[in-house]
Amino acid sequence: MEKLPLGKLRNELLREVIFPNLGVEDEKVIYGPKEGFDSAVLEYDEEHYLIVATDPTLGVPAETFGFFAYHFASSDVAVFGARPRWLVVDFVLPPGTVREFLERTMNDLNGECRRFGSAIIGGHTGVYPSVRESVATTTAMGLVKREELKLPLAKPGDRIIVTDKVALEFAVSAAYFRADELKGFLTPGELSKLRSLYRLETVLPDALIAKPFVRGMHDATEGGLTALHEIADNSGLGFVAYPERLRLDPLVEKVLDFYGLEPWSVSSTGTLIAITPPEKSNQLIAELHKNGINAFELGEFTQEKERLLVENGEERPFPEFEGDPYVVLYET
Repeated sequence: MEKLPLGKLRNELLREVIFPNLGVEDEKVIYGPKEGFDSAVLEYDEEHYLIVATDPTLGVPAETFGFFAYHFASSDVAVFGARPRWLVVDFVLPPGTVREFLERTMNDLNGECRRFGSAIIGGHTGVYPSVRESVATTTAMGLVKREELKLPLAKPGDRIIVTDKVALEFAVSAAYFRADELKGFLTPGELSKLRSLYRLETVLPDALIAKPFVRGMHDATEGGLTALHEIADNSGLGFVAYPERLRLDPLVEKVLDFYGLEPWSVSSTGTLIAITPPEKSNQLIAELHKNGINAFELGEFTQEKERLLVENGEERPFPEFEGDPYVVLYET
């Protein structure tokens, strides 16, 4: 029997197993499950669409659990142009979970809800003997005016604007889960600083700022910047990216060097990919910078179908998603 690979299902499995089994068609569903689309778009009223996204939270440090229970799904709503307004949250907990963990999680989750104006409207919480680690599944919902809907689709010439959190998720997780490996390569202070950066692993504030300037947005989660392939596939385009323009946090770069990894396919939750008309790219970068968010232009989408990295005049294919090193952090 074929065993499923670790991590998110590959697109061919989605096409072969998931997408053919989606129940009845419903005219209220404007966009349902689709490769590269992390939210659904439903009719709401004559002026608005309802944006709905769901995500699990697991395999994260206990102190970050409430933060990610909010931001994983809420980020997916934000990149479609909506502020997350309603949340449904399920907590499935293992035996031995202490009250203090639940209290901290709820306090952190409540804090993020109040920061961004979200209400928790339902859910489920329980402790079960078959569960091995804490899992939260959050469904986030928000409204967007129809003319302000943002889809992860590009046109030829659109610029690829990226915030400077590429590979941050991998580096932060390594600082938590592989600290013994990194001792001697990173100082205790550097490890501590990396761990504190988990609060940057969200595109929610970035997307709300970027919304007026972009055609579409995407959160570079598992597989990182290889999400550009999905955008290009859905748009019928190619793209070119310039490695010398890539900006990495120096600590993130050190972690990648330690593991001998390139940044292109490494998990990068919190990294906004903004699909931006050329006349608005400088405005977007300036607005993000004004709000304390660093961003840069990595490349552009092209009418030609090739997907290229161009460095010092040399061309090579942009890497494909063949597996995310992030998953390996949890194998031991």
